[in-house]
Amino acid sequence: MDALRRALGGLSLLYALIFLSFGLLHAGIAFGPLREPVIVPAAIVETLCAAAMFAGAYGVLAGRGWAWDGLIYSHAAALGGVLMGILSLALGAGPSSALLSWYHSVTAVLLATGLAGSFYASRVRGATAPRAGGSGATAPGSADSGVTPPRTGDSGATAPGSADSRRPRRRGPR
Repeated sequence: MDALRRALGGLSLLYALIFLSFGLLHAGIAFGPLREPVIVPAAIVETLCAAAMFAGAYGVLAGRGWAWDGLIYSHAAALGGVLMGILSLALGAGPSSALLSWYHSVTAVLLATGLAGSFYASRVRGATAPRAGGSGATAPGSADSGVTPPRTGDSGATAPGSADSRRPRRRGPR
């Protein structure tokens, strides 16, 4: 799981740099022979996508608790921006080029793959939470997980003073 985390974090950082580069290209800044027409809305969207990808990469590479959720949100936001660019070019809202068409199609596939990988890692991570006293991982509700599965016939009563006993109980239909 650690290898997938590092790979997705590194790729997110790369995607952020690519978004930033195309944002600058759409702002009118040329990189040697690479030139794109000035499209201000595209520059804004690509800059926002770059910021989202930088945030997702930071969360994963720094080992933050929100890292997997951040990867999912950043990939989804960036994929939405790319799809919006594809749609606007298909509707003829701006000038197009071969580089721009290639960029949109490849980036959409890469972001969709990264989103799928983030969902997979998030799902696997949720199913294998680390134990409180050890470094191993077990499935929730197993004998070693520290989580007691609900018993059949449990009345649901709680001890006085516990957090659940202070919640008001609904009795009967209202």
